[in-house]
Amino acid sequence: METVWSGTWVAERLGVGLTGDEELPGLLGLALRRNPKRAHLLVSNVLGKHVPQRPSVVRDAGYDLGVRVRRLLGDEEAARAVVLGYAETATGLGHSVADGLALAPYLHSTRRPVDGVATAGGFEESHSHATSHLLLPEDPKLLAGFGPLVLVDDEFSTGNTVLNTIRDLHERHPRDRYVVVALVDMRTPADRARLTDFAEALGARVDLITLAAGTVDLPDGVLAKGQELVARHEAATPAAPVPTPRARRGGAGIRRVALDWPSGVPDGGRHGFTPEHRERLEEALPGMAARIAEALEEDPEALEDPEALEVPGGLEALESLGALEGLGVLGASGALETLEVPVDPEQSPGAPQAPAAPVVPAPSSRVPRVLVLGFEELMYAPLRLAGELERTGGAEVRYSTTTRSPVLAVDDPGYAIRTRLVFPAHDEPADGPGERYAYNVAGGGFDAVVAVVDSVADTPELHAPDGLLAQLAAHIPRVVLAVVPSYTPQVTEAPERSSMLPEPLRGPAFSSYAPEEVGWLLQDLSDVELEAPTEEREEAIQSGGAHYAESLPVEYQPSERYQELFQAALDGSAARIARAVGTVTETVLAERGKQPVLVSLARAGTPVGVLMRRWAQHRHGLELAHYAVSIVRGRGIDANALRWLAAHHDPADVVFVDGWTGKGAITRELAEALKEFDGFDPEVAVLADPGSCVRTYGTREDFLIPSACLNSTVSGLISRTVLRSDLVGPHDFHGAKFYRELTGADVSVAFLDAVAARFDEVAAEVDEDVTRLLTADRTPTWEGWSAVERISEEYGIHDVNLVKPGVGETTRVLLRRVPWKILAKRGAGADLAHVRLLAEQRGVPVEEVDDLPYSCVGLIHPRFTRGATGADGTAVVSR
Repeated sequence: METVWSGTWVAERLGVGLTGDEELPGLLGLALRRNPKRAHLLVSNVLGKHVPQRPSVVRDAGYDLGVRVRRLLGDEEAARAVVLGYAETATGLGHSVADGLALAPYLHSTRRPVDGVATAGGFEESHSHATSHLLLPEDPKLLAGFGPLVLVDDEFSTGNTVLNTIRDLHERHPRDRYVVVALVDMRTPADRARLTDFAEALGARVDLITLAAGTVDLPDGVLAKGQELVARHEAATPAAPVPTPRARRGGAGIRRVALDWPSGVPDGGRHGFTPEHRERLEEALPGMAARIAEALEEDPEALEDPEALEVPGGLEALESLGALEGLGVLGASGALETLEVPVDPEQSPGAPQAPAAPVVPAPSSRVPRVLVLGFEELMYAPLRLAGELERTGGAEVRYSTTTRSPVLAVDDPGYAIRTRLVFPAHDEPADGPGERYAYNVAGGGFDAVVAVVDSVADTPELHAPDGLLAQLAAHIPRVVLAVVPSYTPQVTEAPERSSMLPEPLRGPAFSSYAPEEVGWLLQDLSDVELEAPTEEREEAIQSGGAHYAESLPVEYQPSERYQELFQAALDGSAARIARAVGTVTETVLAERGKQPVLVSLARAGTPVGVLMRRWAQHRHGLELAHYAVSIVRGRGIDANALRWLAAHHDPADVVFVDGWTGKGAITRELAEALKEFDGFDPEVAVLADPGSCVRTYGTREDFLIPSACLNSTVSGLISRTVLRSDLVGPHDFHGAKFYRELTGADVSVAFLDAVAARFDEVAAEVDEDVTRLLTADRTPTWEGWSAVERISEEYGIHDVNLVKPGVGETTRVLLRRVPWKILAKRGAGADLAHVRLLAEQRGVPVEEVDDLPYSCVGLIHPRFTRGATGADGTAVVSR
């Protein structure tokens, strides 16, 4: 028996070749298609689409990839993930990946719109013959979480489809991490670089898992040459013969089998498929497979109706079930093995193999060969049924599916598509009627075929004289039809988002601020346990296992000495802070009008926003609206909070407020997030801008702002904001906690009062500052960002996210993260007294340096593992 690579024919005629891992020839063959964008087609030998394959091989390929994804993510992240497969080719592969991942729900894109089901997204597949993909989850929250998104396709050729998907979904529901899974990675170096740049610009991590990698070598002019070759062979190929009703007495029939599909279990992932659905399907599979096996053994004379079609050759062909040997049997190596079968030499290449009479060898003891044939996007259910038939034995089972994709068939052992059946679409597709195809089925040596369709596709077209069942019956002695009920989502009309959003939370029920001082556009999560030890959080964050916004650090309770230091710092800097508050407020009033809506970025911006409101009231008698909203690095601003603001105020009046800038990450985050919201100005007003990241500021000096010295006890007893998919739904504000139990240590109002008491004292200086600033060039230089990049490289950290510049950010590192070392500007003096005290308490070295644009910089431990808490340098060493 000769074994030939199923890409030889194309390679010899067009010069197309595969370069890469040694597994590629076993995984892929080559074919040609009529397509204005790409003539060649990579034909997978393990996908179960164009080439019949053992169902265990097909499922194991996806399942094993899913296991690898779970190892990469870890169980906690895997449980937060969603797996997304691509229609039509990878719906079954994606579902098998989800099986291997085990903990995550599955959804696949679809080209079949469903009445009443809202579209949750869509994207284009630029090289495909049918481009538009729809996402139709039954549960609108399925894609609204923030866990990893696992995208599964059969091949990763250019990356365009993946980029289009991520771009569309990231705009709606940004997340930190994406995992791309494919059987083969065939990108060019340029395409690889493009994905890397895309991920970096997105601010998200993108991992790639495949069975093999390589490239497709395409010579110049291959598209035109391939199109000419396709046209020449199609012109030489006669139309496929159409079976005729009752051609002769005693013909084999088409039998319908009742599967008894489990109620409530979806037929696939078009609207979502959960681990619970999988459990119920697993329980039902043995019974359904047994019913199919019984139907295969029953009298083939029992036709589904009196007008059923006959098979040329009649019952004589069934004297020994499984007698027909055919062409294109897939061998263990993944190549097509040529079997010696009489073929009419007059038959043109590419014509479906339909011998005038089946070849019936002498009776033998071999088991029958059964093909389970799925239907376009319905790949997973037929695959699992085929796998159960294979597992129970009694037949040699193969699996493949029909497809919308037109491919040239050439009867050559070195070509991946040996035969082609053509039949009309039978599911009333939204894009109108058209041809559909089944490849390597005719002449495949199958004794029986089990055609599995969903109930939407069980139409008169399926049973018509030129339909799929008739085409199968013309070439295979026995045909069994199994219909899976099409899943109908339980659709409920969602109310308008604006009507679902509550009014802002206010003190004293939420926060220790007076109710008129600030309205919190947040939801109260005070009763939820969210705190985790600092070292545990750092380990999870740096390993990629968690996002910092999914948990809270344990609130730092300052020692008596530290509280004394805070009070001394407040006494010494209150006038300086008041001057900066006045300067930034007057600048806003001069440039944005007399009734701005102050919107602080919680929580560091909130005390500043309250002080700006107090200044406007004290100096001008203005009662400014003030709110606090959540913004999360890597995930954007709270979109529902923006919708609430737009419904209650003119977005043009909104002025975003923050405490200070470090390297400008939040400034960038805000600008990016606001691109999809009309009318909001992304400019941020800050108290201190040492990083030179904004135009509107009180000062660009990096000095001690006492509100940075403490956590909730100087911020109205409110925690940092929380964004976690199981707590924050698509119609919810981000969350936060109100630490009522810390009332005894609260200095929030005392801080505000101490600064406001100095307003009159600094009024003249503020007027001078504002006059100067309004005529000055305040264009951001981003010198802080440049310094951070330099420090990251000089200290071997190689991650700017672990470099926290400025007094405020350094203080946060010491209070909330695992610090490695502190860089202090030589001669910084009293402004760093509290930093030095915290560093001493945590055993963190303070290094005096020159040429630092900030007073200090905090470095987070760059290679953190549990137990690495500071300066020991033994558990983890930077490179």
